[in-house]
Amino acid sequence: MDLRIFTEPQQGATYDTLLTVAKATEDLGFDAFFRSDHFLSMGSSDGLPGPTDAWITLAGLARETKRIRLGTLMTAGTFRLPGVLAIQVAQVDQMSGGRVELGLGAGWFEQEHTAYGIPFPKEKIARLEEQLAIVTGLWATDIGKTFSFDGRYYQLTDSPALPKPAQAKVPVLIGGHGATRTPRLAAQYADEFNMPFASIEDSERQFGRVGDAAEQAGRGRDTLVYSNALVACVGKDDAEVARRAAAIGRDVAELKANGLAGSPAEVVDKIGRYEAIGSRRIYLQMLDLSDLDHLELIASQVQSQLS
Repeated sequence: MDLRIFTEPQQGATYDTLLTVAKATEDLGFDAFFRSDHFLSMGSSDGLPGPTDAWITLAGLARETKRIRLGTLMTAGTFRLPGVLAIQVAQVDQMSGGRVELGLGAGWFEQEHTAYGIPFPKEKIARLEEQLAIVTGLWATDIGKTFSFDGRYYQLTDSPALPKPAQAKVPVLIGGHGATRTPRLAAQYADEFNMPFASIEDSERQFGRVGDAAEQAGRGRDTLVYSNALVACVGKDDAEVARRAAAIGRDVAELKANGLAGSPAEVVDKIGRYEAIGSRRIYLQMLDLSDLDHLELIASQVQSQLS
């Protein structure tokens, strides 16, 4: 079971804060540092000092880390043209020496689009399908050949399909709760399927749908990595759990029901139940980025038991 650190910088974080967390992620032995792709805070947070761009952040971290994987849960398809996104991700992959992973989703938060003048199309899933075809098609085109695409939403003509990533294949992550189109897209394009903030029962059901879709697409269901994203709130005792829950404005009972909360033993046990239904990777949503002791506790008391 891989443990990855997942941050939500739109809630309020500078690049320096993210760098500190990423370096702690690397030093403490976690597998990867991922971040969201949002331009507007949610809930009661004021979001100060303001948003940071996901791929600019990852470009900086690519040069200042050495081992950890770097990626997004999820890059919003509404934010970037797919040809430009392919260039950005390939460049960051080169800058990192081949440590990048692309989580790509349709985009959903309309308010952040209106706040920054970003078009918010009605047909987002159909656009996402074309975006996936273009990004992966550009990377897969042999050097010296060109890539063209004639879709409903995007058209590319004789693209040189450059630059290429450092990796022979950048891992692509697709996720979500959709019962039909999401599993089909995952089966066609994804190396990993991520189930965000879902119960064990809902995750098992969705993993089954994705596996079935993979078999129907002519690939084995085990050719995908299945993963979960869950909020983390771990403490050495009840008082510490309560303090960390209060710091992120959440209730302990709710966190235990819907996330990974409680003592290290409780969290290890719950992770084991996700593992039993096929999850092989957990993205720990860390909402208080100033609490590096939280990361150290998870590394020493949770991650150590899983490995």
